[in-house]
Amino acid sequence: MKDSVRVILSGVALLLFTLPACKQTNDKNGVVLDGFTTGKAIFACDESFSPIVGEEQYVFKALFPEANPVINYLPEGQVLDQLLNDKVRVAIMSRELDTAEAGVLKRRKLPPDVNKFAIDAVAVIVNQASTDTLISVNEIKAMLNGKAKADKSIVFDNPNSSLVRYLKALSGNSEFKQKNIYALKSNKEVIRYVASHPDAIGITGFAWLNDPDKDYAEAVDQVKIVGVKDESSKTSPKEYFKPSQETLVQQTYPLSRSLYIIDCTGRKGLGAGFASFLASERGQRIILKSGLLPDSIPPREINITH
Repeated sequence: MKDSVRVILSGVALLLFTLPACKQTNDKNGVVLDGFTTGKAIFACDESFSPIVGEEQYVFKALFPEANPVINYLPEGQVLDQLLNDKVRVAIMSRELDTAEAGVLKRRKLPPDVNKFAIDAVAVIVNQASTDTLISVNEIKAMLNGKAKADKSIVFDNPNSSLVRYLKALSGNSEFKQKNIYALKSNKEVIRYVASHPDAIGITGFAWLNDPDKDYAEAVDQVKIVGVKDESSKTSPKEYFKPSQETLVQQTYPLSRSLYIIDCTGRKGLGAGFASFLASERGQRIILKSGLLPDSIPPREINITH
């Protein structure tokens, strides 16, 4: 009986998800628009999150063969620029829009629909040969302001990335001019650099360290993640934590950022369909398996037989 109910509920859920695809939408010129799970639409996504978003896109297209979300991976600054200049109407970023940015879109009658779907950790990595295994948030701030670890090379991805914006906000520094601080081109380059330089400290997205592609998997094996302590924590100011789903959900790991999908189409098109998939149990389970923290943790089904 329970199995029958589960099958019925699954069928109903699938019907509800695919139902909008049955309605064809045309613009004022009669051109067929993308639907909830059909057609083509171009999205812009922060390149820092290409591993997880790419996996979500792959599964979404496999489930809905008539859907073709084309995702351009760019630095955060370019993603925002494309959204505000109406080059794309769906963006995936690690922050919400501020009042001025949202105002630009509202004045164009494109009010943003913003949905959070995951949480990523910002990881500090060192070479396997390094004796550094622990660091504090205050040390990271001092390091970024040139007041600590001046004998180390500190590297992160490109200057226009969301990670650099995050680090500037964390350190209160509008520019990193110190000679030992370098912006490279990508998270992969950061990992490769640290893997080949024992005196380097890298700051990268946690998503890039879980299930890496073959082209940089060897480099991931040659680095290790440093434990981080937050002296301002009210619950554990003296403890060090490494990024994991457990420390993210308990909010004990101090360096994290949320992922959002921003849909400014103003209709139930492919942007809304992909956002719904990201928030669905299937989409959230993909995030869970990736090592990131889903916005809503999917329930586990346990069948007990006698």
